[in-house]
Parts: sequence; structure tokens; C-alpha cells
Amino acid sequence: MNKILVLLSCVALLSLGCSSTVKIQSLPGEAKVYIDGQYKGVTPYTQTATKPFFLPGQLKLTKDGYRDLTVYLKKDKFSTANCIGGVLVMVPFLWVLEYEPEKTYELEKK
Repeated sequence: MNKILVLLSCVALLSLGCSSTVKIQSLPGEAKVYIDGQYKGVTPYTQTATKPFFLPGQLKLTKDGYRDLTVYLKKDKFSTANCIGGVLVMVPFLWVLEYEPEKTYELEKK
């Protein structure tokens, strides 16, 4: 029974440490958001991802009258909690980075 509780605790810690959230904003607002080619909504948009830090997502913002903006959405902020979680469950430190809480992108007029 104790082994099962330890295993479930490790899985819970790992899954919590794997996710990271970023609020994507644009100037001007209400730009369409595409992540890895899939339409997600309009800005402001909140993205939660569980990818390791070395797998950035492609972010594309579009709005009529403005040039499309394509960037890579990277996790670039060190997370102490995720690092500790990695030590506790003895997995590679694939999730030691997380998104900055908020990113704002300025679109250029055509």
C-alpha cells in the first residue's frame, strides 16, 4: 500500500512539474492565435503546455491589416519547484524551465 502511495505521489509531482502556463497578449489585441499550426483562439490567450523545455512551440499571430508574426514559444525561466520535483522523482530535468507568466507581441501594420 505504501509503495502505491509513493508511486502516485511521484506521478502527481511529475505531472505538476511538467506543465507551464503563459498569457499571450498582442498589440493591437484580438489577434488570432495559432500554436503549432492549430487555431487556438484570440489574444489575450492563455497557453498551458507540458512539453519539455527543448521542444518549443511555434506561435503565429494574425490580424487583418497587420503582418503575420511567427515566433517560437520557449520556456526560458528557471523553476526551482520543478527542479526539486525532478530530484525527488529521479527523472531527467526536462522540465526545469517554465514560461514567463506573460508575453506581449506587437504586430506591424501592413
